[in-house]
Amino acid sequence: MTASTSAAGGRDTGAQEAGYEPDPRRWRALWVTLVAGFMSLLDVTIVAVALPTVQRDLGASPAQVQWVVSGYALTFALALVTAGRLGDALDRRRIFLLALGGFVLFSAACGAAPDITLLVAARLAQGLAAGFMAPQNSALIQQMFRGAERGRAFGFFGAIVGISSAAGPITGGVVLALASGAQGWRWIFYVNVPIGILAVLLGRRLLPRTPRSGRGRVDVPGVLLLGLGVLALMYPLVQADSGGLGRLWWLFPAGAAVLVVFVHWERRLVARHAQPLLDPRLFSTVRGYAVGAGIGTLYFVGFSGVWLVFALFYQHGLGFSPLRSGLAVTPFALGSASAAVVSGRLVERFGRLLTVCGLTGVLVGLGGTALLLRFVPLDVAPWVAAPVLFLGGVGGGFVVSPNITMTLRDVPVRMAGAAGGALQTGQRLGATLGTAALPGLFYLVLGRGHDYRGALVTALCAALVGMAASLALAVFDWQRDRRSSRPRGKCPDEAAHDPVHARHT
Repeated sequence: MTASTSAAGGRDTGAQEAGYEPDPRRWRALWVTLVAGFMSLLDVTIVAVALPTVQRDLGASPAQVQWVVSGYALTFALALVTAGRLGDALDRRRIFLLALGGFVLFSAACGAAPDITLLVAARLAQGLAAGFMAPQNSALIQQMFRGAERGRAFGFFGAIVGISSAAGPITGGVVLALASGAQGWRWIFYVNVPIGILAVLLGRRLLPRTPRSGRGRVDVPGVLLLGLGVLALMYPLVQADSGGLGRLWWLFPAGAAVLVVFVHWERRLVARHAQPLLDPRLFSTVRGYAVGAGIGTLYFVGFSGVWLVFALFYQHGLGFSPLRSGLAVTPFALGSASAAVVSGRLVERFGRLLTVCGLTGVLVGLGGTALLLRFVPLDVAPWVAAPVLFLGGVGGGFVVSPNITMTLRDVPVRMAGAAGGALQTGQRLGATLGTAALPGLFYLVLGRGHDYRGALVTALCAALVGMAASLALAVFDWQRDRRSSRPRGKCPDEAAHDPVHARHT
């Protein structure tokens, strides 16, 4: 028996799907996963404001201290798809709780690290734990919710994704302001410990197990091939500050070649009716998945890098403290938070049009902010730019959450972990590219004339190029949906859209 979707009233018919019974604890369980997800994503950017203090306290070189940020991002991205597939094949609850426990343990190790070597090692392990935890978030939403409820749940999830990146600088600034002294940076890591322990205890009580019918085997050769390919693409980027792009350029074609072999291997497994790590039919058969992954990757190229550029401009160009620098970009975080929660409800009605409007708002907001910071007197520029930056944040709130919802909504639950991991891997690749390229461009312009305003505008314009490409892809998908017989705003019959089992239904 399958469920029908009410086209008239947008009524939630997900509960009628075969084999689905709403868990009465699902909303409380969601908040456990969101808190854990917020911590893991916040740690990508929160440490950046403390790097000068860490460098002085531990006597580290610039290249060593950069690994505190880039090492975390690298292992985070490497783990995502494999972790998602392990959650699908074994048990999402078990993988989530083990990863969360590891994240807490390694956070404590980061805070207690006596030297830069141990700090970097702990950050690598912390990033790996975060990468194993992240895809379970979206997969558990797929498992626990259906219909309009799934859209609302992804709305909260999208708010967490968007806010965590924008809130990192201000959160780090607040922690450093409260924990004064040379060792204050350690509390950036210690703060994860009590929150994480509470999340583990609540997760043991509230999170559902993965149904045994959705489990399977893990494709070990696929794990190795994908890991090598992603590592080859990301390593030159995380080494960009120390000349990695020039020395390690050959890893880009090598990584692309390994990923071609990976795709060939996965297709071979599908042809043999085996279980691949990442089913290629997600991109060719599942409606909207390939386009949504592309939109997310391109958006994060610009979205992630701008916060480092703003921090450089405010702290080095205007002499702001880390806290004041974080407060200057808070309007974006506030706009993103408010819009993301609302967008989870609106996506059922407007579909991809919501993403188009959101990307347009981000382009207008960040473009207007760049112009104001370029021409308005510097003593009032942050205040004048705040309303326009808020507009950009509202637009951002209408991008991340609806795109995640529409990219994953047609994915069968049994493939949710791998699909969510692949989506987030694209976002991490985009974020790594943005955080390497935009500050590099900022310093390049700055070195030619010590013009902080010009450096900021140039870097922001480069970010807007990536977001404009994302907008073009969203417009294409929106127009395609308008010509389609089924509006993307409606939840499909999941069984009918399973790319593997559709022929048996």
